[in-house]
Amino acid sequence: MEVPVSPDRAEAPATPPFVFDDGAAYELMMGRWSALVAKPFLDWLSLPDGLAWLDDGCGDGSFTESLVLYQRPATVVGVDPAPGQLSYARRRVNHAGVCFLQGDAQALPLPSASVDAAVMALVLFFVPDPLQGVREMVRVVKDSGTVAAYQWDLDGGGLPLQPILDALHAEGYKSQPPPSAWAATMKASGDLWRSADLVDVRTCQFEVNRTFDSFDDYWRTAYGSPRLRELFASLSPTALQRLAERVSGRIGDASDRPIVLTARANAVSGRKP
Repeated sequence: MEVPVSPDRAEAPATPPFVFDDGAAYELMMGRWSALVAKPFLDWLSLPDGLAWLDDGCGDGSFTESLVLYQRPATVVGVDPAPGQLSYARRRVNHAGVCFLQGDAQALPLPSASVDAAVMALVLFFVPDPLQGVREMVRVVKDSGTVAAYQWDLDGGGLPLQPILDALHAEGYKSQPPPSAWAATMKASGDLWRSADLVDVRTCQFEVNRTFDSFDDYWRTAYGSPRLRELFASLSPTALQRLAERVSGRIGDASDRPIVLTARANAVSGRKP
């Protein structure tokens, strides 16, 4: 997920606020975190093998790859608006039943009732109109099909980059939340699913850990965000070092020893009647 940040009183950077321009950098920053959530999330959904899936907002193909590994799908269609992400996903997932399409979550390029299950992995809070996004998933899912999502627990500080965000705020920089950050809570997600006329709605929270070889290993993941790269490049070496030291202090380890960080994701699932 993108976290656009800019200095106080500075003009808005030219990079669009929630566009990922580098699949490999996104994978290092967020794709690996998403994959950690994918397995327990799919276990929680408990759907049979051999289904037709939609990976809505597939990004670099991290969740698509998890579907292939764990669900033995008949087909998977990955949809994303970013050509760079799709290019990375196509190289990453080599499976006869998988295809990737450029498209908008609010107007999916799929026929109605064409998949058995539709999932958004770390996408819902980026959709300008989340209810329309959920309704589009409902449209393309067959009767009795599953519509599900997981997103970082933003209100609860569950974002993998939270230590960096906290340090930025402490240094006086402002961050712009995703356009629909409110939708990331379990209650809001459940309400959206019910508003889209889904039934058997349920929610769950997952906590995952990721090990980094060192603080520098973690710090490098921030460069997967175009906005953070832009901000870091604008800082003096002294200011950037001060920021890094503040982040290191927040995670409690500035040495070269491995560190383990935790993130939390909220999940929601429902069935189309």
